[in-house]
Amino acid sequence: MERPLLYRKRLIPQECVLLKDDEIIRWDDELILTKWNALKPKKDLHHGYSCYFRREGYKVSKFYTADGSLLYWYCDIVDFEEDREKNALVVTDLLADVIIYPDGFVKVVDIDEMVSCLEEDLISLEQLKSSLTQLDKLLKIIYADKFDTLAIYIEEQERAEAQE
Repeated sequence: MERPLLYRKRLIPQECVLLKDDEIIRWDDELILTKWNALKPKKDLHHGYSCYFRREGYKVSKFYTADGSLLYWYCDIVDFEEDREKNALVVTDLLADVIIYPDGFVKVVDIDEMVSCLEEDLISLEQLKSSLTQLDKLLKIIYADKFDTLAIYIEEQERAEAQE
């Protein structure tokens, strides 16, 4: 089968980027697991892994610095639009994000962007409602100390690579 095409669509700034260099490790109806280098490396962010939970509507990423140190876990609330004819999946970032720092501190960010996008008709009311519902479910998992149930896919991949 031909390699599926994975796109990242952002509302702020408006862009849709083919993640052509992401290494797809797993792709099924439940989840997508990728390994990647930052598209635009920043001072700290260099590379990482992402696990897209297709039924739940979020993406959990593990961000690393250039020296391989954990920067933080970054969780995006997302929506999926599949085009089977083109063998493509567009993952739209629905703005609300959760950052989990190595010390366990949890920070929710970009809620203000949701309001701006709604006012500018860049996001529908249904998408906004869905995003908030998905954010609530994700936070409940984190606050119940069950984030490991989401992180396990990336951590198992890292262990497998370390044994190679």
